[in-house]
Amino acid sequence: MTPESKRFGSFAAGALLAVLLLVFCTAPALAQPPIGGDQGWYLVHCNVDGAQVYFDGNYMGDTMNGELYVPVYSTGTPYTTYSVSKEGYTTYTGDVQGVPAKGEVFDLYATINPVATTEPTLIGGDIGWFVVHSNVDGATVMLDNTVEGTISQGTLTVQVYVTGTPFRTFTVTKEGYQPYTGTITQYPGKGETVDLYATLNPVPTPTTKAPLGAGIAVLSLAGAAVALCISRKKF
Repeated sequence: MTPESKRFGSFAAGALLAVLLLVFCTAPALAQPPIGGDQGWYLVHCNVDGAQVYFDGNYMGDTMNGELYVPVYSTGTPYTTYSVSKEGYTTYTGDVQGVPAKGEVFDLYATINPVATTEPTLIGGDIGWFVVHSNVDGATVMLDNTVEGTISQGTLTVQVYVTGTPFRTFTVTKEGYQPYTGTITQYPGKGETVDLYATLNPVPTPTTKAPLGAGIAVLSLAGAAVALCISRKKF
């Protein structure tokens, strides 16, 4: 064998060994298909368009025409949960059962409902009225010690909210008159009017009378004077 043939044989052997080593080192890696090699889909069905779809907290898109396709790789990390939500609706959360194989479609369903809103009853939503009648103009009207106004031409109309805290009493007062206080037994409904009546009487004027003792003293003095006059005439 010539020196040239020996060198060629050594080179060929070295090249073959390098190829074998490369194949041996890369064989385990090539045995597993790369992520993304096989693709399938989850088909999410929802009763509301524009709902946001999440898989394990990752946003996937919005539903349109009642559905959304979500591509997945059968060789990737499997998802475990999915959720569908939209503002003003309840959120649906479900478990992901299985992973679609290459070219397969798994159906997932979500039904979301409008959030039930409880509207608070606001004071002032519905209005009614008390009409207070009195025989004295200018008298002050109070509902539960809250001044509401004065009587004019025999009446005062007081606006109240039917959803508010009910008043219990009404009072009508004016200087020189005895105050009147009554109990409110009926409360107006929406658009209704309840009449309340108050009659004021003047405060009695006291009369000045002479003390009884002073009168007796005057009579005694008068009697004594008369007796003195009579006695003088006799002498």
